[in-house]
Amino acid sequence: MISEEEVKKILPALEADRIEKTISKTDADKFGEAICSFCNDMPNHKLPGYLIIGAKDDGTLNGTIVDEQLMQTLLNYRTDGRIVPPPAMVVAKFTFDEGDVAVVEVQPSLVPPTRYKGKVCIRVGQRKGVANEAEERILSEKRSTFDRSFDTQPAYGSDVNEVSLEIFKLTYLPTAIDAKTLEENGREIKEQLASLKFFDLRDNVPTFAGILLFGKNPRYYLSGAYIQYVRFAGDDEVSDFEYEHRFEGDLTTQLKVLDDFIKSQIEKKVQNKLGEQYESAYPASAIQELLYNAIIHRDYQSNAPIKFYEFADRIEITNPGGLFGDARPENFPNTNDYRNPTLAEAAKNLGFINAFNVGVKRAKASLKRNGSPEPVFILNQSTSFGVIIYKRKS
Repeated sequence: MISEEEVKKILPALEADRIEKTISKTDADKFGEAICSFCNDMPNHKLPGYLIIGAKDDGTLNGTIVDEQLMQTLLNYRTDGRIVPPPAMVVAKFTFDEGDVAVVEVQPSLVPPTRYKGKVCIRVGQRKGVANEAEERILSEKRSTFDRSFDTQPAYGSDVNEVSLEIFKLTYLPTAIDAKTLEENGREIKEQLASLKFFDLRDNVPTFAGILLFGKNPRYYLSGAYIQYVRFAGDDEVSDFEYEHRFEGDLTTQLKVLDDFIKSQIEKKVQNKLGEQYESAYPASAIQELLYNAIIHRDYQSNAPIKFYEFADRIEITNPGGLFGDARPENFPNTNDYRNPTLAEAAKNLGFINAFNVGVKRAKASLKRNGSPEPVFILNQSTSFGVIIYKRKS
């Protein structure tokens, strides 16, 4: 994070690619657009950008008081889904005789383009605005220079015909691109896919994210890309099973199918006495959050599926791939990292997750409201991650 001495040095500097100053404490769009543009790093500085709140264009301070509310407002851009993929940023307060400043330090994204409310915001010198078609293509091609996440790597051997363009155009595009940009969109389909990280223009093939979300047969390229559901009659895997189903196919469709399945087959609301409130054996929202977590964070290079097992007294969800990146058993679930950031972005756009890095916390809160026991997380396995959700006892 930038130091106080460094802040003093950049305050007098003119606004440029990496610096934006404002005295407003309430202009949410200005904040979001600035953070998004620093993520996109259009000039390719490969250095952080700085949004400074409390300073005029000439660098003088206007006596701003930076309070806890403003700090929280700025921090929310990391997780609330207005910016996708979620930005790598830190926020700090500095106090001078003339007033406070809040400084947001934003790192360039490894998987551009980044969008704020569906728009690709950029800065080139003092110019700021929305990227045009050529600029979006430049940002898309920048991904090839980084060590990319697995979901943005090219799915060699596939081609654009392996992707359901109808699902992409009719179901996904309206959720990911703002209406004005979508209305003006005259690009050919490969460039539309590439701008959202679903196609690799250099290699002329879909990415694994494109195959997973819209592929006509994802398992042809990723054999473990399915969810195995089994309902056992007893409390272990050797007991008879009552029902078995394999959820497979494009994730855009399957996430909705899973959502309906959980509400109709898993939640199981019961009313113990006439007139009393209905109770749930498992709250649907908790199971959804934990299952979506498994889908987003799993290791798709594994041939094993996600296991979604329902026993007489509990549900167990296990996915290939242990905790990833900065996430460790000692800091889980407060610290999160994304093995598949493009899948996380897509799940947010499609409305299956409400914010980033809060799914596990939301699931725990839902279970508590339902009167269910705390979930048990299996964190010490290097090749898998698991959670046990116990049935609510009447």
